[in-house]
Amino acid sequence: MSDVGIVWLRQDLRLADQPALAAAVAQHKQVVPLYIWSPNEEGEWAPGAASRWWLHDSLASLAASLEGLGSGLILRQGASLEVLEAMIEKTGARAVYWNARYEPIVAAQDAKIRKALAERGVEVVVANGSLLQDPESIRNKTGNPYLVYGAFWRAAAEKSVGAEVPAPTALAPLPKGLSSDVLANWELKPKIAWDLGLRRMWRVGEVAAQAALRSFCGDGIAGYAEGRDIPGRTGTSRLSPHLHFGELSPRQVWLAARRSKAPGAMTYLKEIVWREFSYYLLHHHPRLTNEPLRPEFKEFRWEGTPSQLAAWQRGMTGFPIVDAGMRELWETGWMHNRVRMIVASFLVKDLRIHWLEGARWFWDTLVDADLASNTQGWQWTSGCGADAAPYFRVFNPSLQEKKFDPDGAYVRRWVPEVGTAAYPKPIVDHDRARFAALKAFDQIKKKA
Repeated sequence: MSDVGIVWLRQDLRLADQPALAAAVAQHKQVVPLYIWSPNEEGEWAPGAASRWWLHDSLASLAASLEGLGSGLILRQGASLEVLEAMIEKTGARAVYWNARYEPIVAAQDAKIRKALAERGVEVVVANGSLLQDPESIRNKTGNPYLVYGAFWRAAAEKSVGAEVPAPTALAPLPKGLSSDVLANWELKPKIAWDLGLRRMWRVGEVAAQAALRSFCGDGIAGYAEGRDIPGRTGTSRLSPHLHFGELSPRQVWLAARRSKAPGAMTYLKEIVWREFSYYLLHHHPRLTNEPLRPEFKEFRWEGTPSQLAAWQRGMTGFPIVDAGMRELWETGWMHNRVRMIVASFLVKDLRIHWLEGARWFWDTLVDADLASNTQGWQWTSGCGADAAPYFRVFNPSLQEKKFDPDGAYVRRWVPEVGTAAYPKPIVDHDRARFAALKAFDQIKKKA
């Protein structure tokens, strides 16, 4: 075997608990860490603006960490197979390592790349670095995939997640003559400075991710079961973007939460497995990104207007808790999970706008935009997915605000003009909208 191995990095931008990197280091004297920017290969779900912002800093952080070990990060833009083949020719590598991705279009492309490389005599080693368990490893007693989260949770919780893989302490220098793109030339960062709020909110990269994990498991996780529903407090982990970009592995998060033995740990562990369930569903039902799991929902009549969608996107609906969430999203690239459910319910049930419009907006504006979780969240709220919220569950924004933001801290922060003449009137009557939505959903129920 050649002394050179290529590690193709994607959503695994870390050194610790990085199984593809660890496998390459164990087999080769020289390892070439490679990141390929090829957004067109992901179709309509190419990284959105907020994701590109995060990616820039995450790649810069990883490059610095690799340089600190004596190596570096090679950046290349282009078709993935062509870049890999060129790198193989340049380095003489006979093996390529990567961690699996489970988004349908990416997984299909990976299979083609693996076949093409094998035909060239290149060994391909694919590890699992983004999930606790491979989606094919969990089945019900009849051998079929689970469709109910509770049963999936019980099956997943019984499986061992294994031990963390330590980060390398040193790496050999990169082979001579390798060139890398300049990260800034990819223009992942915005030309117009709309990202000031994101810069204030986030610290990006593996070091920052590890610090956030320690902080949450040291102080925040104890009150997670109750605090996760109160948007005016810092009650959630905010680890989701670090997980999405692979600055943390789910195993690291799982083991840290287990070690904490805090009262809120079990609730948090179930949220980690909910993320797994989202990927599991997408793996077994690849059309979910654009089609409802429950086919009868294809007939649902969506009647919202473009002006209503725009009001929702801008946080100008006249419903304070909804507008607070949408403004938090625009300012910080993130939204509290309870509020995500509220704003999603409002879009699909009060306004009766297709859940895909919401999914696409979240995809562009969330720093943690994750195809599996985003799809599952919107289908769950709409009632058209697996283990979904009942179609008749329509959040009342005013009641949700009273229950989860009783002192008004969250709304006042993001909608300071509420209660003044500058604040818009509600764009719909909730009671009438709820009645109309229930009537429309009831027609779907009769077709099921």
